[in-house]
Amino acid sequence: MNKIISSLLVASTLIFASDIVEDPAVDCMVLKEENSIICKYVQKSKEEDRFIRFEWIDPLGVSSRDRKIMMPKGHGSVYDFRYTHGRITGVWTFKATDGEITYTTTFELK
Repeated sequence: MNKIISSLLVASTLIFASDIVEDPAVDCMVLKEENSIICKYVQKSKEEDRFIRFEWIDPLGVSSRDRKIMMPKGHGSVYDFRYTHGRITGVWTFKATDGEITYTTTFELK
C-alpha cells in the first residue's frame, strides 16, 4: 500500500510539477501498473479558499462522478483520482470548473 501511494505521489509530482503557472490547466494520467487515474487542476494561487468542481464523464456521456474539492488559499492545484478497475473503456472526459470557467481534458482507458 505504501508503495502505491509513494508511486502515485512521485508520478504526479513529476508529471504535473510546475513552478510558474501561466494559464489554468487540467490534465489526467492513467497509471496502468497502479490501477489508477489521476486528474489535476492547476491554477495560480489565490488569496482565498475556493471550491473547484470536478466532473468525470464516461464514454457514453454519463457523469459518473461530480464533486467539489476545496482549493485552500495559497495553493495552486487540486487533484482527484479513481481506480481503473470496473470502468468502461473508451475516451473519458474530465472537467474542472473554477467559478464560471470550465476547463476540459480527455483520456482513454483501454
